Amino acid sequence: MIGEELRRLFTVAERHRRLFARLLIAFVLTLLVGIVGSVLVWVFEGGKKGGDIHGFGDAAFFTTVQLLTVSSQIKNPLTAAGRLVDIALEAWSIFVVTTVAGSFASFFSSGDSR
Repeated sequence: MIGEELRRLFTVAERHRRLFARLLIAFVLTLLVGIVGSVLVWVFEGGKKGGDIHGFGDAAFFTTVQLLTVSSQIKNPLTAAGRLVDIALEAWSIFVVTTVAGSFASFFSSGDSR
C-alpha cells in the first residue's frame, strides 16, 4: 500500500499537466494584468496632490499589493478612473484565487476517482 502511494506521488499524469497549465495561465495573465494595472495607476494617479503615487515604482507597488492582498495602506486611488482600475484589480484577484483553488480541488478529486 505504501509503495502504491509513493508511485502515485512521483508519477506525472495528465492531471498534473492540466494543473501546471492552469497555474501557468493564471500566473502569466496575472503578470499581464499587473503590468497593465501599473501603467494605468501611474497614468491616472501619478503626481496627484495628496496621493502616494510619485513614480512608476509606486504604481507597480500599489498594483502588486492590490493583486496579492486586495488591500493597501496607500491613500490612492484619488481619481474616479484610478478607483475603477483598483476595483478591476481586486476583482481579478478574487477571480484568480477562486480559479486556482478550484484547479487544486479538481486535481485532488481526479486523483481519488480511480
